[in-house]
Order: sequence, then structure tokens, then C-alpha cells
Amino acid sequence: TLCEFVGATLASGLFYAVRPQDFGKDKSAGSALISEFVGTFVLVLTVGLNVLGSSKAGAYSIAASLMCMIYALGDISGAHFNPAVTIAILVSGRCEADLPPARAGAYMGCQVAGALLAAGVYTLIYKGESFALTPGAQFGYPEAAFVELIFTFVLCYVVLGVAVSRTTKDITMFGLAIGACVTVGGNAIGAISGGSLNPAVSIGLTAAGMYSGGSTIKSAIIYSLFELAGGAAAAATFKATHAVDLEDAAAKDPLKEAA
Repeated sequence: TLCEFVGATLASGLFYAVRPQDFGKDKSAGSALISEFVGTFVLVLTVGLNVLGSSKAGAYSIAASLMCMIYALGDISGAHFNPAVTIAILVSGRCEADLPPARAGAYMGCQVAGALLAAGVYTLIYKGESFALTPGAQFGYPEAAFVELIFTFVLCYVVLGVAVSRTTKDITMFGLAIGACVTVGGNAIGAISGGSLNPAVSIGLTAAGMYSGGSTIKSAIIYSLFELAGGAAAAATFKATHAVDLEDAAAKDPLKEAA
């Protein structure tokens, strides 16, 4: 019971930190950074506890944690919780005012920090036990890198489609759609690569695995690079398939149309 009260108090404190405007104070840039840290922490902690607990429904649990954090924090930071998503939104060029390069870098730093703390927490809970992020049995890094690229692309493309596009944005079901991508990827490629789909997850899991002696930095580098490439590819594809967003915006703005 004491731990539950402590958890509730911590939740209240974090709620105040990310939503100061609800308490008559001005919203600050720090609120968004805290949001990215907390959301990524919850996501990576869920990943680690599912794997260490040998859950049979890990992909669903992880997807649900992401969906919950998206709905809880989406209006604060955009709920990226993933450097590949941040890169995709940045490269898409559709949120230049809300996500300049400096803020994108700060987001990614907070995401990685949240992932590293979560990795330390689940390792502590399991008394030093962790696991390695490596390709599955009978698969190598080429196969793992390829599927991570493809399904990170899927995740980031859906984020852009349901949360960024003026034409296809969904203001109610966006969290469910994005969470479903984790279910899709986790079940489809879990046996091949582990289904990380997120450089912060890859870095956090690798760091914990290195502590227990099962991982090398090679995994984090290869996985992260291909996941970021998947995010960039999603942005490029989104620009091509959703050019109608810009056309509609120009049609509504006489000055842009004249230019």
C-alpha cells in the first residue's frame, strides 16, 4: 500500500510538471522534454519487464503502454518517445514551428535518457538480470537491420499519416493506430530482430545487456542507424503521398496561391 501511495504521489508530481498551465502557470519548454523522458521510460520499462518475465503477449503489452502514453502526453510534446519518429517529423517539414532542429535534438536526448533509466530499473528489479538485443536464432545482422528498417518505416509513416497530415489526421484514434504498429512489428519480426523499432529502445536494451555481459555496442549502432533510416524514408514517402496537404493549404491562402 505504501508503494502505491508513493506511485500516486509521483504521478501527481509529474502531472504538475508536464501540465503547469492546468494550475495557472505558463507552459514551458521543459514540460515537453519531461513528457518525452517519461513516455520513453514507461515504454522501455514495459519492454524489459515483458522480456524478462517471458510474457506471451509482449507485443500487445508494449503497444498498450505506448498507446496510453500517447493519449496521456500527446498534447504536451507530440508523444514521439522514439528518435526515429522525431527524425521523421523533422524531415517531413510539416512541423517546423513546433519542432525546430534544436528541439528535435533535445527530444532525442531525453528519449535516450528515459530509455537508459528504464533499462537500469528493470535490471535492478530482476537483481542484475538482463538480456541481449541481438538477431534471433538462424538470423544475422543483415536480416535484422532490414526488418527493423521496414517496420520502423511503417510505424513512422503511420505517425505522420494519423498525427501530422492535415488530410488524414485522426484526432481520436491516432494513439490506437500508432500502438497497433508496435503490435504488427513485434509479432512479425520479433523472432528475427526482437522488434525494437526505436533507437531509444535499442540503446537502452543494449546498455542493460552490456551490464550483464550479453550485448555489445554493435547492436545499438546497427539497429539505431537502420531505424533512423526507416524514419527518414517514411518522411520522404509521406512528402510524396501527402503533397495534397500543401496543395490544400495553398488553396486556402490567397497569398501563397499567388506566389
